[in-house]
Amino acid sequence: MAAIDDTGSWHYGPLPSTDDAPAWIYGIVPDGWIAGMPDVTVDRDEMIIICPLPTPDHPADATESDRAATEEGRISRFREATRDMRVQIAQQLQYRYHRQASWGARCGSTTMVFTHQSLPVTTRLRQPERLVLDTLVGSGVAASRSDALAWCVRLVEQHAEDWLKELREAMVSVDELRRRGPSV
Repeated sequence: MAAIDDTGSWHYGPLPSTDDAPAWIYGIVPDGWIAGMPDVTVDRDEMIIICPLPTPDHPADATESDRAATEEGRISRFREATRDMRVQIAQQLQYRYHRQASWGARCGSTTMVFTHQSLPVTTRLRQPERLVLDTLVGSGVAASRSDALAWCVRLVEQHAEDWLKELREAMVSVDELRRRGPSV
Protein backbone atom coordinates (compact mmCIF):
# COMPACT_ATOMS: atom_id res chain seq x y z
CA MET A 1 0.00 0.00 0.00
CA ALA A 2 1.17 3.50 -0.74
CA ALA A 3 1.28 6.16 1.96
CA ILE A 4 2.67 9.65 2.44
CA ASP A 5 5.62 9.87 4.81
CA ASP A 6 6.69 12.82 7.00
CA THR A 7 8.42 14.48 4.05
CA GLY A 8 5.31 14.34 1.86
CA SER A 9 6.73 11.56 -0.31
CA TRP A 10 4.91 8.38 -1.22
CA HIS A 11 6.17 5.11 0.20
CA TYR A 12 4.90 1.57 0.48
CA GLY A 13 4.02 -0.06 3.76
CA PRO A 14 1.17 -0.49 6.20
CA LEU A 15 -1.12 2.46 6.80
CA PRO A 16 -2.07 3.63 10.28
CA SER A 17 -5.38 2.38 11.64
CA THR A 18 -8.27 4.81 11.33
CA ASP A 19 -10.44 3.16 13.98
CA ASP A 20 -10.24 6.25 16.19
CA ALA A 21 -10.67 8.80 13.36
CA PRO A 22 -14.32 9.77 14.06
CA ALA A 23 -13.54 10.36 17.75
CA TRP A 24 -10.32 12.25 16.95
CA ILE A 25 -12.13 14.49 14.46
CA TYR A 26 -14.99 15.06 16.91
CA GLY A 27 -12.42 16.10 19.51
CA ILE A 28 -10.49 18.50 17.30
CA VAL A 29 -13.36 20.44 15.70
CA PRO A 30 -14.42 23.54 17.61
CA ASP A 31 -17.37 23.19 20.00
CA GLY A 32 -20.68 23.86 18.32
CA TRP A 33 -19.50 22.98 14.82
CA ILE A 34 -21.25 19.66 14.52
CA ALA A 35 -24.22 17.92 16.12
CA GLY A 36 -22.55 14.61 16.91
CA MET A 37 -19.89 12.16 15.84
CA PRO A 38 -18.91 12.55 12.16
CA ASP A 39 -19.34 9.69 9.69
CA VAL A 40 -15.93 8.76 8.30
CA THR A 41 -15.47 6.52 5.27
CA VAL A 42 -11.90 5.42 4.62
CA ASP A 43 -9.99 3.67 1.86
CA ARG A 44 -6.25 3.47 1.19
CA ASP A 45 -6.12 6.97 -0.28
CA GLU A 46 -8.84 9.12 1.23
CA MET A 47 -10.99 9.81 4.26
CA ILE A 48 -14.42 11.30 3.56
CA ILE A 49 -15.73 13.08 6.65
CA ILE A 50 -19.45 13.85 6.78
CA CYS A 51 -20.23 16.30 9.58
CA PRO A 52 -23.74 16.12 11.06
CA LEU A 53 -25.35 19.53 11.41
CA PRO A 54 -28.34 20.49 13.55
CA THR A 55 -31.59 20.04 11.65
CA PRO A 56 -33.36 23.40 11.29
CA ASP A 57 -36.85 23.89 12.63
CA HIS A 58 -39.18 23.95 9.66
CA PRO A 59 -42.59 25.62 9.71
CA ALA A 60 -45.46 23.13 9.81
CA ASP A 61 -46.54 24.12 6.29
CA ALA A 62 -43.03 23.77 4.77
CA THR A 63 -42.92 21.75 1.57
CA GLU A 64 -40.28 19.10 0.87
CA SER A 65 -38.68 21.58 -1.52
CA ASP A 66 -38.56 24.20 1.26
CA ARG A 67 -37.02 21.68 3.66
CA ALA A 68 -34.37 20.64 1.13
CA ALA A 69 -33.51 24.26 0.33
CA THR A 70 -33.19 25.14 4.03
CA GLU A 71 -30.94 22.14 4.65
CA GLU A 72 -28.78 22.96 1.61
CA GLY A 73 -28.49 26.54 2.85
CA ARG A 74 -27.40 25.35 6.29
CA ILE A 75 -24.77 23.10 4.70
CA SER A 76 -23.52 25.91 2.41
CA ARG A 77 -23.15 28.25 5.39
CA PHE A 78 -21.20 25.57 7.29
CA ARG A 79 -18.95 24.98 4.28
CA GLU A 80 -18.01 28.65 3.91
CA ALA A 81 -17.69 29.40 7.64
CA THR A 82 -15.40 26.44 8.36
CA ARG A 83 -13.24 26.35 5.24
CA ASP A 84 -9.93 27.61 6.71
CA MET A 85 -10.15 25.45 9.81
CA ARG A 86 -11.12 22.37 7.78
CA VAL A 87 -7.98 22.85 5.67
CA GLN A 88 -5.84 22.97 8.83
CA ILE A 89 -7.54 19.88 10.27
CA ALA A 90 -7.12 18.06 6.94
CA GLN A 91 -3.37 18.66 7.12
CA GLN A 92 -3.27 17.13 10.60
CA LEU A 93 -5.38 14.20 9.40
CA GLN A 94 -3.00 13.58 6.52
CA TYR A 95 -0.05 13.51 8.90
CA ARG A 96 -1.85 11.28 11.44
CA TYR A 97 -3.54 8.80 9.08
CA HIS A 98 -1.49 9.14 5.84
CA ARG A 99 -4.60 9.81 3.74
CA GLN A 100 -6.12 12.85 2.08
CA ALA A 101 -9.16 14.26 3.89
CA SER A 102 -12.32 15.26 2.04
CA TRP A 103 -15.26 16.96 3.71
CA GLY A 104 -19.02 17.03 3.52
CA ALA A 105 -22.02 17.63 5.75
CA ARG A 106 -25.43 16.14 6.49
CA CYS A 107 -28.38 18.22 7.60
CA GLY A 108 -31.72 16.49 7.95
CA SER A 109 -32.13 14.28 4.91
CA THR A 110 -29.65 16.28 2.79
CA THR A 111 -26.02 15.20 2.43
CA MET A 112 -23.43 17.08 0.40
CA VAL A 113 -19.77 16.19 -0.17
CA PHE A 114 -17.73 19.33 -0.78
CA THR A 115 -14.60 17.81 -2.23
CA HIS A 116 -13.32 14.34 -2.92
CA GLN A 117 -10.34 12.76 -4.57
CA SER A 118 -10.63 11.48 -8.11
CA LEU A 119 -7.73 9.08 -8.34
CA PRO A 120 -6.46 7.10 -11.30
CA VAL A 121 -6.69 3.36 -10.79
CA THR A 122 -4.55 1.21 -13.05
CA THR A 123 -6.25 -1.92 -14.30
CA ARG A 124 -5.67 -4.54 -16.96
CA LEU A 125 -8.67 -5.50 -19.03
CA ARG A 126 -8.92 -8.07 -21.76
CA GLN A 127 -10.73 -7.31 -24.99
CA PRO A 128 -14.18 -8.60 -23.91
CA GLU A 129 -14.08 -6.26 -20.88
CA ARG A 130 -12.85 -3.35 -22.99
CA LEU A 131 -15.69 -3.99 -25.46
CA VAL A 132 -18.18 -3.56 -22.59
CA LEU A 133 -16.65 -0.19 -21.78
CA ASP A 134 -16.57 0.81 -25.46
CA THR A 135 -20.26 -0.13 -25.81
CA LEU A 136 -21.13 2.16 -22.91
CA VAL A 137 -19.09 4.96 -24.48
CA GLY A 138 -20.50 4.36 -27.97
CA SER A 139 -24.09 4.40 -26.68
CA GLY A 140 -23.59 7.67 -24.84
CA VAL A 141 -24.05 6.14 -21.38
CA ALA A 142 -20.48 7.23 -20.55
CA ALA A 143 -18.17 9.86 -22.01
CA SER A 144 -14.99 7.80 -21.76
CA ARG A 145 -13.69 4.40 -20.76
CA SER A 146 -12.89 5.87 -17.36
CA ASP A 147 -16.48 7.09 -16.93
CA ALA A 148 -17.76 3.72 -18.18
CA LEU A 149 -15.68 1.84 -15.62
CA ALA A 150 -16.90 4.14 -12.83
CA TRP A 151 -20.49 3.53 -14.05
CA CYS A 152 -19.91 -0.24 -13.86
CA VAL A 153 -18.51 0.01 -10.34
CA ARG A 154 -21.53 2.07 -9.19
CA LEU A 155 -23.87 -0.49 -10.78
CA VAL A 156 -22.18 -3.38 -8.99
CA GLU A 157 -22.21 -1.43 -5.73
CA GLN A 158 -25.92 -0.72 -6.15
CA HIS A 159 -26.87 -4.33 -6.88
CA ALA A 160 -24.45 -6.10 -4.58
CA GLU A 161 -24.64 -3.86 -1.49
CA ASP A 162 -25.50 -6.68 0.95
CA TRP A 163 -22.82 -8.97 -0.46
CA LEU A 164 -20.19 -6.21 -0.35
CA LYS A 165 -21.16 -5.39 3.26
CA GLU A 166 -20.73 -9.04 4.24
CA LEU A 167 -17.38 -9.19 2.43
CA ARG A 168 -16.12 -6.07 4.23
CA GLU A 169 -17.15 -7.54 7.59
CA ALA A 170 -15.27 -10.74 6.75
CA MET A 171 -12.18 -8.68 5.85
CA VAL A 172 -12.30 -7.02 9.29
CA SER A 173 -12.37 -10.48 10.91
CA VAL A 174 -9.37 -11.60 8.82
CA ASP A 175 -7.45 -8.46 9.80
CA GLU A 176 -8.18 -9.14 13.48
CA LEU A 177 -6.94 -12.74 13.14
CA ARG A 178 -3.75 -11.51 11.45
CA ARG A 179 -3.14 -9.03 14.28
CA ARG A 180 -3.55 -11.74 16.91
CA GLY A 181 -1.27 -14.17 15.06
CA PRO A 182 2.49 -14.48 15.45
CA SER A 183 4.57 -11.68 13.99
CA VAL A 184 6.73 -12.60 11.04
